[in-house]
Amino acid sequence: MSATFRLSPLTEGRPFYLAVIAGLACAFVIGKALPSTMDAISAVIEPFCASSAPSGSTQDVVEPISSHALPNVPGKRVTIVRVFYGPGGFTRAHRHAGSVTAYVTKGEIRSQLAGGPVETFKVGQSFFEPPGAVHLVSANASNTEPAELIAVFVADEGAQLTTFVD
Repeated sequence: MSATFRLSPLTEGRPFYLAVIAGLACAFVIGKALPSTMDAISAVIEPFCASSAPSGSTQDVVEPISSHALPNVPGKRVTIVRVFYGPGGFTRAHRHAGSVTAYVTKGEIRSQLAGGPVETFKVGQSFFEPPGAVHLVSANASNTEPAELIAVFVADEGAQLTTFVD
């Protein structure tokens, strides 16, 4: 004689409903925690990014993405930021405490390091700035369309990442 086990209609879908409720609860918690997490990252990175107003347009924004100590290189930190330039936007002449690699993700960026030519970089292209090099031109190449780049800094722990020059 075999016994047949059958769930009642009230408990049959319970695991599914519990999973949906748990998923919604997790989404709610993540949604509430994410802005404060991004605020915390911004608070850590912002003091290192610039010493005064960097841009030529109100649409120009530097957005911190992440910053991490490099465990295999004591005393060094990698910091990643997204730089948005509005049409005609730019950053005035500056230098960086560490090495910077920039990758263009939208539009075209004009760039010039002291002693070098003005170059224009398109989406998918990158450029490198050695530590202390004076970046004379960093600008959106368009006066009508926005541009964007991702900048990856490798610098000493606690260093001011960007310093403007007169």
